[in-house]
Amino acid sequence: MTITTAFTELVGCPHPIQNAGMGTASPALGAAVARAGALGMISGALLSPETLENILDDIDDISPGCLGANFLIPFLEDRSVIDIAAGHCRVVEFFYGDPNEDLVRQVHDGNALAAWQVGSLGEAKAAVDAGCDFIIVQGFEAGGHVRGTVSLLPLLTKILDEVSLPVVAAGGIAGASGLAAVLAAGAGAARLGTRFVATPESGYHPQYIQNLVDATDEDTVYTDRFSVMWPDAPHRVLKKSLETAENCRDEIVGQATLYAEKIDIPRFSVMCPFVGTSGNIEAMAQYAGQSAGSVDSVKPAAEIVAELVQGAERLLDEHMSANL
Repeated sequence: MTITTAFTELVGCPHPIQNAGMGTASPALGAAVARAGALGMISGALLSPETLENILDDIDDISPGCLGANFLIPFLEDRSVIDIAAGHCRVVEFFYGDPNEDLVRQVHDGNALAAWQVGSLGEAKAAVDAGCDFIIVQGFEAGGHVRGTVSLLPLLTKILDEVSLPVVAAGGIAGASGLAAVLAAGAGAARLGTRFVATPESGYHPQYIQNLVDATDEDTVYTDRFSVMWPDAPHRVLKKSLETAENCRDEIVGQATLYAEKIDIPRFSVMCPFVGTSGNIEAMAQYAGQSAGSVDSVKPAAEIVAELVQGAERLLDEHMSANL
């Protein structure tokens, strides 16, 4: 089954779905999403050019979908990583900084599509002016780091009225009904992060995944407490992780090995727990959006993509039939 939109036609993948480029998620997640026919994203945050190139070289056979790389502006120190990403990926995406035409031009010089995730109408217009090929509109419901303060549907409809580029909707979407809703509103695709945390391919710590599966829609909180390494960047996490961190008195709550480098994890660090992390897992940032209550099981990424597409197509067909 396929749902054709301006996004799928531009990017060249069969399904109007993108996984969020989550910071410490395994590159295996993006590869699995791409192989399922969607736009699979990996994160380039904190990666050296050599590490990023090795990761991308190791990813092959991603058809029928496409691969993209995400960069966080506050951590973008060596711009050669953009050239590497553009040389390997269909999409290079930026987040958490003012849209920059020089960065967009660099992506285009590498023959990749440039995208920007935005949290306001003004930022969306700036992304258009910078030459982006499409934008991701992030609503306040989103997990992880949150750029804006407006819920997804009001922000999405406002931007769709003003912007002619393909738009991807992000924030609070975890199932087929959410995908169908944003497509019916005019978006070209949906971007999901929280749902893809609970996959075998995500690489996140089993305790974090289980806490997410056990959570309800009311078990997340918007805060700026996990700000070590990244100040003044509000985010949404599971309440349990915030409460545990606040009651903890240890300055170092754990350790992890990230691309062969052993690192300490300070209390209130931006780092979230992944496989191989040790220590007080409950006191680490466990990012989750307001769709957390809809995540009730761990499933392979390909199964999630298939359920999303099949369910959304059925709902959209029923909606069209009811209005004939």
